[in-house]
Amino acid sequence: MKYQNIREEELKNKIAKDYFWLYDCTKIIGNVDFCVCFHQSQPELFEREFLLWAEAKTGSSDIYKSIVQLILTIGKARTFDKFLPPAMLGAFDFEKIAFIHYNDIHEVFYQNDFNWNVTPSDHDSKEFKLLLEKVKKMIDSKALLFTYLRDDRELTSFIKKNFVVGKFGLTKTRIDKNNFMVIYNKWLQIVKPTIAVNWDAAKRNGIIDGDFYLADLLSHENTTLKEKLFVLLHLDHYELDRRIDEAGMFSSKRTDFKDGQVAHTQFWNKYERPPKEEYWDYIVERRDLLVPQDVRERKGSFFTPQIWVELSQKYLTDVLGEDWQDEYTVWDCAAGTGNLLAGLTNKYNIWASTLDRQDVEVMHDRIKNGANLLDDHVFQFDFLNDDFSKLPAPLQAIITDPKKRKKLVIYINPPYKRGLGVANTNWHIAEMGEAKDELYIQFLYRIKSEISGCKLGVFSKLKLLNAPDFETMRQVFQVKLETLFVMPANTFDNVNGKFPIGFQIYDLGKKEVFNSINSDVYDEDRNFIGTKLFSTYNNSVFLNKWLGTYKDNSHPIGKLIYNSNDFQHQNRIRITNFETIVLGGDGKFKITKSNLLVACVYLTIRHCIEATWLNDRDQFLQPNKNWEHDMNFQSNCLIYSLFHTQNNISTRDSTNHWIPFTEQEVNAREKFESNYMSRFILGKLRKEAQEGLFSEQEERTAPLVFSPEATAVLDSGRELWKYYHQQPNCNVNASLYDIREYFQGRNETGKMNSKSGDEQYMSLIGNLRGNLKLLAAKIEPKVYEYGFLRK
Repeated sequence: MKYQNIREEELKNKIAKDYFWLYDCTKIIGNVDFCVCFHQSQPELFEREFLLWAEAKTGSSDIYKSIVQLILTIGKARTFDKFLPPAMLGAFDFEKIAFIHYNDIHEVFYQNDFNWNVTPSDHDSKEFKLLLEKVKKMIDSKALLFTYLRDDRELTSFIKKNFVVGKFGLTKTRIDKNNFMVIYNKWLQIVKPTIAVNWDAAKRNGIIDGDFYLADLLSHENTTLKEKLFVLLHLDHYELDRRIDEAGMFSSKRTDFKDGQVAHTQFWNKYERPPKEEYWDYIVERRDLLVPQDVRERKGSFFTPQIWVELSQKYLTDVLGEDWQDEYTVWDCAAGTGNLLAGLTNKYNIWASTLDRQDVEVMHDRIKNGANLLDDHVFQFDFLNDDFSKLPAPLQAIITDPKKRKKLVIYINPPYKRGLGVANTNWHIAEMGEAKDELYIQFLYRIKSEISGCKLGVFSKLKLLNAPDFETMRQVFQVKLETLFVMPANTFDNVNGKFPIGFQIYDLGKKEVFNSINSDVYDEDRNFIGTKLFSTYNNSVFLNKWLGTYKDNSHPIGKLIYNSNDFQHQNRIRITNFETIVLGGDGKFKITKSNLLVACVYLTIRHCIEATWLNDRDQFLQPNKNWEHDMNFQSNCLIYSLFHTQNNISTRDSTNHWIPFTEQEVNAREKFESNYMSRFILGKLRKEAQEGLFSEQEERTAPLVFSPEATAVLDSGRELWKYYHQQPNCNVNASLYDIREYFQGRNETGKMNSKSGDEQYMSLIGNLRGNLKLLAAKIEPKVYEYGFLRK
């Protein structure tokens, strides 16, 4: 609750302050708990115009009983004879507030033979019960209910629009293409639970709650206006699954409301239905947004943004020629609501099929409103389970004729679901290897197997091109990739993550083993930003295998935590104390004096290049031998690793061997427990063994030489250490991680804060981070030169 553990008077004060601050809420009228009116400079000249009389209750109350109590209070005192009645009556408690227009209920005050001379707060009196029975239906059909936490913005807007001078009637919230999803999410919480449907069973049968919402939204006086929708609202019930049965008779299913349509009525009292007609087609076309995420992934109910639809058709024109739409037949076999086909001009050459009958109905409705498709060319078809004998005869004639297939374009944005659930198709075949667990791969496999010779334009992830685990499928799918462009995945609705989606055009009449391709790259606004090479990693040795060749069992000074070889898992790469417990499936690499530089090279190359949507799936590889002779590169990597935020060495877990400075350099008040790192940098590691750390004489005696960029990092780090050691309660052995924790602290969830209130610290850490970025830029070209990444 927004307001709890407060008294009624305090609740009234808070409601006045939070929602009615523009108005005068100080007026007291008899026993009415709460009054709202306009501020008046000369109240003696004009009769005061009230906007609201309301009943207030502590705790959580029955809104019906609160309004009845208010009515009894007003009726007993005949308050309406002494003051101008308000525009609205209302009731509120700690969690909600309700309004009902005075004109909708005022007749109750003039009923004959009613005893008003009762105590309004006596909810057990005969009069109270009679009045409750009389007005309950009025409240159900006319009241507007808001909860403070869920509907805060709507409540504020409602008050602003309706509490005005001379206002008659209510101004409801208008629905448009920008807010229909917000309202849908509220509908899910309030209306959906009151519809008499077993939603789990309905979902298994392809019926979704979003179709009921569309029926509500596109209605007038509780009657759906678009007859082609799968679900229709008819006053007090829904009709769905309308069809002609085997006997030639029209049949349909019906479902009602479990609460007598009360929640439905109160919900829609707040909104203006239907939206403006100019939004209808857009809202229907975006039915995909109303499909649950797991169903969307399985059935492919994802809307392809129009900017990519248009660009894909431009690329098809470039490959197939200016007249391709007249020369080729186009079949979208994962059409959803058909938006991928928008912009195509020859409707006689276009076919669209989809798994859901509801989507077929939506496409037929769009045709009725001008979509450039033919009714008979839109049909229900399960591409991964149905036999081609179920196809319409004209399309079937093309599919079965090798010559005609050469003039067929399969144009799709197929479902991308992977893992559980994808094995329940007829095309989950072992020949594809691990790729069989991706639905979009199953689409490609069937197309290759049964529609060979056609052209294919497909939106998909790029695993088929560069995922190491998809090599088996690449050997099966040996067709010519003509062209490719990529765009950020998050430009597609409800697609999370930073990775590329590609539009690929294949010629299935040409056999070719894919090796590499230069792709055009576009940003989220369709600006061309360059090209990128996408290639397989056949016969490559990956970075983690290379790292494993440097394992050492001597005394540890830390532990490198590693994960998969791509950018996608960068945040898992870190250095910790050897004693730190690491849960999960991450790899652990013991850092010793003999492989320290290798570990630092690994951490550095994994973090010095920012992970972006474009490089998200790029793989890190075993380098060539040249890095071994570049001591400047190695020392740069050491410094980068020492001062990077993924160096999580802490004195909390064990001795800190990673302080790069001497006590004198930072004015430490005590001797460090370990001088390992500063002695390593200075080339002074000989027989001065510390706690068994060194069992033999160190070979290297020359100090490390640093680039100007690495020196700048060291210098800014030294200033930070000096400032920390000036603090009265500093830990003399603190690591960078400990210093950051000291100044930045942690929030209530235990996560380290990103900032500190100490301005001097923020300046010092800012300088360090800035110099570290410059060092990263210095290192980056070497990552490609030495083969850790392909350019």
